Amino acid sequence: MHDVTFACMGAEMRLLADGAEDAAIARSQRLLHEIDARLSRFRPDSELSRLNADPRTTVPASPLLRAAVAAAQWAAERTGGLVDPTLLGALEAHGYTASLAGRPRLPLAAALPAAPPRRSAAARGDAPWRAVTVDNRAGTITRPPGLRLDTGGTTKGLAADAAARLLADAPRAVVDCAGDLNARGFEVRVEHPLDGSTAATLPGVRGGVATSGLGRRIWTGPDGRPAHHLLDPATGAPAWTGLLAVTALAPSTLAAEALAKAALLRGAAGARRMLARAGGVLVHDDGTVERVGAAADRPVLRIRRADLVAA
Repeated sequence: MHDVTFACMGAEMRLLADGAEDAAIARSQRLLHEIDARLSRFRPDSELSRLNADPRTTVPASPLLRAAVAAAQWAAERTGGLVDPTLLGALEAHGYTASLAGRPRLPLAAALPAAPPRRSAAARGDAPWRAVTVDNRAGTITRPPGLRLDTGGTTKGLAADAAARLLADAPRAVVDCAGDLNARGFEVRVEHPLDGSTAATLPGVRGGVATSGLGRRIWTGPDGRPAHHLLDPATGAPAWTGLLAVTALAPSTLAAEALAKAALLRGAAGARRMLARAGGVLVHDDGTVERVGAAADRPVLRIRRADLVAA
């Protein structure tokens, strides 16, 4: 059994495999570090940063960068524009200009009372992500000058799927890219965002499992209000929808990541509809855990925020 934990993409990652060869584990780890180095928006020398800084409309791009941008566009299309890779400027305006690794975070329980009224997020009407074209035959990416891209979330899903393929010979394996998992043969435990306890268990997972939530990326914005990285595309402001976290199941990690983020942005009612087929787990503002869809008949630990505060 291999169990390797390491820092990558500004977070903790884990490779867990039963029966994998040492070389396969090493290749998977190298792949994740390479994707981080080449696609991080926090590295000025990364391919993504160079694309964003390039004044040309059409820019030569490597197969990896083209795949990352195409995955981001696929997620935007799949979610009706809720997962929008063109919100980098808004993220920076709210204070997310550098990696949060090692920086002070605002506790989630402290942020909730100061957050604005809850409302469902919506896509931008002009859908600027549709103006991006990936041409694999020409090896280029075309976008309007000045339109910058942030592929962070979908890149984690893409990376987990790619690393999992390198572990395909292992009977059981998990690639955990900071909460975006590609799992085969292991039980997955969903962490409660308020106290870190196990909120739910998902036995016998095969495919993608991804959690999108507020707990690990909350800070005090330039305006003195709580801010986080999940923005409402329609307003460019942090989305407070009544959900603290959403875990989604899907055939791939990329699909699960897109579904989890879009479901959280939609709020509880929209999330139930979006996750009705493959299933998922919702954690509400009051700490209540709700299973939906195909995951509804699996074990769940129901916690109220009031109970956690009292403890």
